[in-house]
Amino acid sequence: MIEIGIAGKPNAGKSTFFKAATLADAEIANYPFTTIEPNVGIAHVRVKCVCRELGVDCGKCVDGWRFIPVKLIDVAGLVPGAHKGRGLGNEFLDNLRQSEGIIQVVDSSGSTDEEGNEVGIGEYDPCRDVEFLQEELEMWIFGLLKRGWERNVRRITMEKKDPVRFLAEQLAGLGFKERHVREAMKAVGYDISSYGDEELKKFAGELRKRRMKTVVAANKADKAPEELLKKLVERYSAVPTSAVFELTLRLAARNGYIKYLPGDGDFEILKPLNRKQEKALESIRSFLKKFGSTGVQEVINRIVFDVLEYIVVYPVEDENKYTDTKGNVLPDAMLVKKGTTARELAYKIHTDIGESFIYAVDARKKMRVGEDYELKNNDVIKIVSAK
Repeated sequence: MIEIGIAGKPNAGKSTFFKAATLADAEIANYPFTTIEPNVGIAHVRVKCVCRELGVDCGKCVDGWRFIPVKLIDVAGLVPGAHKGRGLGNEFLDNLRQSEGIIQVVDSSGSTDEEGNEVGIGEYDPCRDVEFLQEELEMWIFGLLKRGWERNVRRITMEKKDPVRFLAEQLAGLGFKERHVREAMKAVGYDISSYGDEELKKFAGELRKRRMKTVVAANKADKAPEELLKKLVERYSAVPTSAVFELTLRLAARNGYIKYLPGDGDFEILKPLNRKQEKALESIRSFLKKFGSTGVQEVINRIVFDVLEYIVVYPVEDENKYTDTKGNVLPDAMLVKKGTTARELAYKIHTDIGESFIYAVDARKKMRVGEDYELKNNDVIKIVSAK
């Protein structure tokens, strides 16, 4: 399952975002370092299910929407100097390295300073938070590289090792691949023996851009000054977000007061409400009309599909009825990287199926495809193997 980290300074609304996305228990409070141990929960990406297009009833979607699980990790709040161990920096960075992508929750209202302490609305520039997360991650990677750099360069030179492969092996614990190292080295220079601290910092920055891809959630957009929100959107393609509004809607829907699906641009009231409840929902509806949604679902979809470049495929056993061996229609919706081949999908289903792969069938076209066929979004695929 894809793992996405939720990062940001204390008191930016990370835990509220996490709870709104997962409905998992998470302590929410208005003081720094509420989150000490990481919260882990299951959120979902929202996609249009292919069942209606195929003219079948899958029983797995809601009003034609399929919700596919992803793991969210709400890590400890980040403050400047984390790479030196300041605050809960060591825990933060150690937890974050598990993540394939990062959702950075920023207080777009400018009402908390860099430490997460409350100030007046608009008194702090939230763009600084985006910049310092990037800097902290880059300095953390720089520190890890610097620690054994001279020794590693000597080994590479004396033993005539491939520098890309060698460094990728050294960084494998942080999730770096050979392609990350190769692309970063191309940007800085292939002669690593000439790297001083400045080149090494630049190398760390290039690695960060390729491995730790980020979507910025401009949280607390319901009370953010227009100019601050606009700057975040223009500079960082941030998504205006109100995690507290999303949490309110999801809890109200769970308790049967409204009909609402995560990502909807409106909701339907199902039960009589008191005046306080009506007023709260009126405020939320105004926000939805302005921004199209609370932003929480959009952030999750954007990090998975636009930034990390995943697609959705539907493996089946019967290409005519779109069912598995038990007759379940479109039972699984799998997230796979763009460029994944039919054989690679077979391995994801089961190692034995991958090893004994014969061919695959495009169930839409009823056409056989080979092992190198690159899957497309919403493909319905049957794997034929010797097993």
